[in-house]
Amino acid sequence: MRLQKRSKHHTLLLIVSALLLTVFYLSVPGNNPKYLWSMATGYTSIILLGMTLAIGPFNIIMKNMNPVSSDIRRDIGIWCGVIGVAHVIIGIQVHMGNIFLYFVKSVEGADKYQLRSDLFGSANYTGAIATIILLILLALSNDLSLRLLKPRLWKNLQRLSYASFILILAHGIMYQIIEERTKIIIAIFALIMILPVIFQLGGISRFKKYKSR
Repeated sequence: MRLQKRSKHHTLLLIVSALLLTVFYLSVPGNNPKYLWSMATGYTSIILLGMTLAIGPFNIIMKNMNPVSSDIRRDIGIWCGVIGVAHVIIGIQVHMGNIFLYFVKSVEGADKYQLRSDLFGSANYTGAIATIILLILLALSNDLSLRLLKPRLWKNLQRLSYASFILILAHGIMYQIIEERTKIIIAIFALIMILPVIFQLGGISRFKKYKSR
């Protein structure tokens, strides 16, 4: 029964993800396929991450049970991680021919490199750290990890998703500036990022009222 339920989750998530990828690919200005797929995978993964962060607060607001782990939240997180990793693989092919140049730059007059200290480097550092967190969360998205780590530690590690969200927010803002994106793209990014924050604030407010009683 549970396997059947999760199969339905993944089927639905496949359809939703495919629709989001298609919409973003076709609506983002530009004619470079790598850039368009980078944008499509990036924005789709952010939406899925926001959904995982909104489920807990939504349950609190609706006065529903909020378990340590739920299949739907875990399944959405898996799709978020997979598409997020796809974004990184595609994204590192857009601006530079060498992945290392996203993080270092050559020193003029010397045959050596130094870490980037510019906005481009900072955007890529935050993106790299967020990717590492996504990979950790992907590795934890199974029953075996939950059993081995025990609920409390597993849940604390899962809270790394909040750090990932903050890093992705910073990464996204910097790339809006670097690429001088259009107002509509900036507005879409802002909307995607603010909705999970609204749910989180609503959940915190409801939880405080519950505790005060």
